[in-house]
Amino acid sequence: MQRQASTAAKTQTVTQTETQTETAGHKRRVGLYGGTFNPIHNSHLIVADQVGNALGLDEVLFLPDVIPPHVDHKESIEPQLRLEMIQLAIEGNPLFGIELAEVKRGGISYTFDTIAELKRLHPENDYYFIIGGDMVEYLPKWHRIDELAKMVTFVGVQRLGYQTKSKYPVIWVDAPLINISSTDIRHRVESGQSIRYLVPDKVAEFIKEHHLYLE
Repeated sequence: MQRQASTAAKTQTVTQTETQTETAGHKRRVGLYGGTFNPIHNSHLIVADQVGNALGLDEVLFLPDVIPPHVDHKESIEPQLRLEMIQLAIEGNPLFGIELAEVKRGGISYTFDTIAELKRLHPENDYYFIIGGDMVEYLPKWHRIDELAKMVTFVGVQRLGYQTKSKYPVIWVDAPLINISSTDIRHRVESGQSIRYLVPDKVAEFIKEHHLYLE
């Protein structure tokens, strides 16, 4: 049985106007942005950039999953195609990178397993896990959440219709509320509508070239 937190966790809001300090000897501050990225879109990129700069992170790594552990399982294309789109999307931003831990491990992508593995392999890093407001609300249902909350710093980004409250520690970052979803993009592609300005141009070209999301 999981141990429940006895008191509500405090939340903190960070804006880009706050000064970030960094001293020699501190661990590297690495952001992780997990998701299916089916496909990656401009809202993902904006959130990652805003969080990375607001918190003064050394890098923000996109973490594509294989099988998301949520109740509402989503059909997605193979990881290699999603990975190639991420690579195209992040070109030109030196803050961005990709973490392949979940793709290499395969199976259900439990965040606890991923963070445990990364902390073992990279003890020099402190990890900041970026999630939307919908996932903050869902945190109590995460696999081994009480242990996970002690291993990583959660960074929340607001989403319309969700509260900025959690019994787990969450740092909230102000970012533009842009309502773009991968589900909507897939539907637009399937129905022949434009996805220009919703995804990077190279991602749109990749989707068209590989005839993705047409069924």
